[in-house]
Amino acid sequence: MRKIKQFIKNNLIWILIGAGGLFLILLSIYGLMQLESFYRTMTLATMPIQFLMVAMNALVFVFFYAYFFMRRGFGQIKKTAIKSENIKVKFSDVIGLEGAKKEALEVVSLIKDRKQVQKIGGKIIKGILLIGPPGCGKTLLAKAIATECGIPFINMAGSEFVEVFVGVGASRMRNLFKKAREYALVNGACIVFIDEIEVIGRGRTFSYMGGGEETNSTQNQLLVEMDGLDTSKSNVIVIAATNANEEVLDKALTRPGRFDRKINITLPNLKEREALFSFYLSKIKYLQDVKIDRLARKAVGKSPADIENIVKEAALISARKKKDLTDMDDLSDAMDRIDLGMETHLEMTPAELEQTAYHEAGHALSLYMLHPTNDVFKVTIKSHKDSFGLVSYHPKEEFHIYNKEKLLADILVDLSGYAAEKIKYGTTSTGVSSDFADAMRIANAMVWRLGMGRKNFVGDFSVMPKEQLSSKLKEQLNDETLSILETSLKKAETFLRKNWKAVDAVVEKLLEVKELDFDEFEETLKNAGVKINKSAVLRGQ
Repeated sequence: MRKIKQFIKNNLIWILIGAGGLFLILLSIYGLMQLESFYRTMTLATMPIQFLMVAMNALVFVFFYAYFFMRRGFGQIKKTAIKSENIKVKFSDVIGLEGAKKEALEVVSLIKDRKQVQKIGGKIIKGILLIGPPGCGKTLLAKAIATECGIPFINMAGSEFVEVFVGVGASRMRNLFKKAREYALVNGACIVFIDEIEVIGRGRTFSYMGGGEETNSTQNQLLVEMDGLDTSKSNVIVIAATNANEEVLDKALTRPGRFDRKINITLPNLKEREALFSFYLSKIKYLQDVKIDRLARKAVGKSPADIENIVKEAALISARKKKDLTDMDDLSDAMDRIDLGMETHLEMTPAELEQTAYHEAGHALSLYMLHPTNDVFKVTIKSHKDSFGLVSYHPKEEFHIYNKEKLLADILVDLSGYAAEKIKYGTTSTGVSSDFADAMRIANAMVWRLGMGRKNFVGDFSVMPKEQLSSKLKEQLNDETLSILETSLKKAETFLRKNWKAVDAVVEKLLEVKELDFDEFEETLKNAGVKINKSAVLRGQ
């Protein structure tokens, strides 16, 4: 009796299901008995077909579920590995990125000598994380590593693991590593490159119920797969790339044992930009008097992809102008078109053109004579988007830290356009709004954040809640900010009045040709008989 009670207790749910099913069957039999003989016969005749249809529907559902959600269908990885001899990207083809290439070469040597590393008890590198801005060559560097190591390369993007169906990303991750291990067994090793790792690698989120986002399961699967890469039979190296900050990624991904190496790829420096321009210009026909060093100076902050785009755009401009060779003007126009958009060809009145010319001349002369680090690259009164004119500049050297003198010079140059308009016309225009915004932003940062005001308030007051700052302190900080602006404006006005002949000469030439590059700008000053000792001006003499 006890056994029966225990059996019932352990299988109560199944007993209830069975009883319910038996009750339904008996109920169906009773219902059939109540029907007339004709309808009862027809129902019994169609019942086998109905059972067959239900069974077929169940089989179709199971088949499609298994196909789309398990190891095939949506979870299937259709990409095949690229053989190293077919990648054809060597380290010599990666222009610039010298620091990153040195670190990558060390990784290559470790992968090549993996047997020796394992012999002395070390473990092969599991993961390499490439961190850098878009277009700086992360994918190219990963391909170069695969080529130099002589092993296959599978390329995936983080977005390819994201689907609307639950579990597809994790299934694709499993299939990716299964395929990579197969290639590794045949070729000795295999590289898996996952671009945009931040799509599936962001910090995981969890709810109090224990669940989380769909990308959690994909990331969890990646973590599990990387933990399984420490055997000698599966030499799979994972290279991931991201444009995001490393802090965005989950800590479990970036800990030692997962992505063992982090290679930071920065934007190219001056020498690397010169090499990039030389490389991409070699692919088109151009005049030999093109000044590559000047182009490299103007392209501060440009990525290798940006530089390639500039050269391609310059070639298109040359073709539109029916030229046989690309020249410096075409390259300069290409930079402006990419940075500012195409020239809008606004029909401005002569008065508007003249006022714009004086505004830009004020900027250009102050930049040329008074700025300690920047120099004029181009002055134009051609309109682009919302700009009716501009002064393009570039740093004389590669700077990474800015001092107080540089920031004050930035403010002075910003206000020189306003000063020139005020001296010439006694009034100003709406064209000064962006200059004022930039000057105010710099002055505010100098006082509130950098301790560069006259009273040398030390500390970053911007991080403190405003309600914690006394009214007197906020008033003093704001007064310091306005004082910097007022002093810079007075210096700009004094300088321009003293050298107004130079301003008029630049304006006259701008109204004639609409645009002056650095050489033409200097030639304009020289032809006007303007003699200014630039070094003396910078010393304040």
